[in-house]
Amino acid sequence: MSIMVLRPFRLVVTAFVAILFATTLPVLAQPVASEAVSVADDLATDLRSQGISFQTGTFQGFTQIAFQLEGVDCKMVCPKTVAAGKPWVWRARFWGHEPQFDRAMLERGWHVCYCDVGGLFGADPAIERWDAFYSLTQKLGLHAKPFLEGMSRGGLIVLRWASEHPNQVSGIYVDNAVMDIRSWPGGKGAGKGSARDWAQCLKVYGMTDAQSVEFADGPLDRVQPLVDAGVPIFVLINEADDVVPPAENGDRLIAEYKKRGGPIVEMRRAGLGHHPHSLKDPSAIVDFAVAAVNRP
Repeated sequence: MSIMVLRPFRLVVTAFVAILFATTLPVLAQPVASEAVSVADDLATDLRSQGISFQTGTFQGFTQIAFQLEGVDCKMVCPKTVAAGKPWVWRARFWGHEPQFDRAMLERGWHVCYCDVGGLFGADPAIERWDAFYSLTQKLGLHAKPFLEGMSRGGLIVLRWASEHPNQVSGIYVDNAVMDIRSWPGGKGAGKGSARDWAQCLKVYGMTDAQSVEFADGPLDRVQPLVDAGVPIFVLINEADDVVPPAENGDRLIAEYKKRGGPIVEMRRAGLGHHPHSLKDPSAIVDFAVAAVNRP
């Protein structure tokens, strides 16, 4: 199968992931007929049945329902019509930043959801928050395998949660993402780091700076369960990123996943720093997500 990629991108696809994009794959069913207000009303009714109060607003022209779960800020955005199976994107961190992909998935009938894990850097307390949120989504009838989206430090919770629950993930998209806390916020390599964030990160992981040298429980240490489950990963890398250097983060994820035989796609952009995230035209990520949720 041939794949056309417009410059300045270079897309490298393993044989396994190429199958995801084969024309023989079943296409996600078209959204069923349903009024937008009904979709939001149905979700509101279901939340009330769980004893959850909420506020209604808008996100990119779609109905957003904001609430707290065990004291944690959460959001669910409803599509105007719902795709078969109720697939959903689970966004980690930086809600609303570069929303092109989120908006595109809403237009395809997917929900887009968020559970705040700020200041936790993917540590176990963050995983516990996401466990509670995932449990709620299942009570609300959303798809059993969300598609995870992690920009920058969001890569930490995305990969660590997914490694705990590899059979509850359809696929993963990481974008200039942190894969090693020693790189960011630790600043132990070529990156700038953040002293304030590093102090908080050490606190939530329960270790000292000296102990971090031997730390072996980050995303890169936990990929085998994802490989075993065949979870496909899309990696977007800005090659001039000096905040989250690719050589210490995204490149290492790609190398480790390939070495273990996991399905992974990389898209690289020369000359760009940590920003911008996402793509002006997110169709490559959209196609990947649709294929991922349809994989056997």
